[in-house]
Amino acid sequence: MTSTACFIIVSRNDIPIYEAEVGSAAKREDAAQLHQFVLHAALDIVQDLAWTTSAMFLKAIDRFNDLVVSVYVTAGHILYIYGTDLHVHNI
Repeated sequence: MTSTACFIIVSRNDIPIYEAEVGSAAKREDAAQLHQFVLHAALDIVQDLAWTTSAMFLKAIDRFNDLVVSVYVTAGHILYIYGTDLHVHNI
């Protein structure tokens, strides 16, 4: 079973601080850009949810194909956004 995960830390001004992609799946040329696009697209959802809930961990806020996006929001509004394959997320 192969899996991939992508991770981005975003500042409170929506500036990416750190990006990483890890996994054992065979990498396509456009996979990294696709994962970045999906995670950055989830920022709009996070901004809406972050102010309407007191939860710091927002699980499965967005899905695209088999990539599931979850977010941890710190008290300083730093976002730890990660995307994992659907089968890894359900474990």
